[in-house]
Amino acid sequence: MTTHAPHQADWRAWQDSWDRQQEWYLPDREERFRVMLETTEALVGTRPRVLDLACGTGSISDRLLKRMPNARTVGVDRDPALLTLARGTFEGDERARFVTLDLSEEDWPARLGEELGEELDERGPFDAVLTATALHWMRTEPLRALYAQIAGLVREGGVFMNADHMPDESTPRINAALHTHEEKRRQRRLGEGALDWGGWWRALSEDPALARVAEERFALFGNPAEVRHDHNNEEFQSAAWHAATLREVGFAEARTVWASPTDALVLGLR
Repeated sequence: MTTHAPHQADWRAWQDSWDRQQEWYLPDREERFRVMLETTEALVGTRPRVLDLACGTGSISDRLLKRMPNARTVGVDRDPALLTLARGTFEGDERARFVTLDLSEEDWPARLGEELGEELDERGPFDAVLTATALHWMRTEPLRALYAQIAGLVREGGVFMNADHMPDESTPRINAALHTHEEKRRQRRLGEGALDWGGWWRALSEDPALARVAEERFALFGNPAEVRHDHNNEEFQSAAWHAATLREVGFAEARTVWASPTDALVLGLR
């Protein structure tokens, strides 16, 4: 499997393009990152060892290392194209590693330990496990099981944070109005030339330096430019569910530390 595209790929340009595409969906994306990293610093200091879970292009790792130059990060994901961008961006930076793993496989923590050359046990090797806009593709029970695995990777006093879509279904009229307003914003931005999810993947596949790894990605998940939905769109858990589940699986405290009308950042403290 391809792990790196040819060196002529413009890694930073693609990182910036990814950020703009994500901001088309999440105009407050940088604010959630800011709160996530400030809270990480408050609870575990400025030299944390971080697991960037479902890391994609390494957006969290990028911001973490700029804010905390003495941090170390391990990114895990299964998307070969996004991992290629992450590896290209951080090539030569010994503070960051990236590992290909499928979080739906039961043995992924053990496989991560093998990749890192260490045994990951109940002592918890990470000061923080951070993830954003990634776990919404998991249904409720697999996500509950994943949270239990994550609890075993966070040291005593360490943190887990998940920033993602966490709707409140108790306010249908509010939700409908916000949805309509947001759709108008997105359509306006498309008219101004913004790329949506499918458009971004189409552009990536047209870059000669990345076309091959894009095809590898499409073979695994389908081509987002052709498939309307390649994520779970049926089971979204509320912020209250996330906090309660984190407490159930072994976190001493858990609560929402940031929220927008549709998304939230939930923190669990071991």
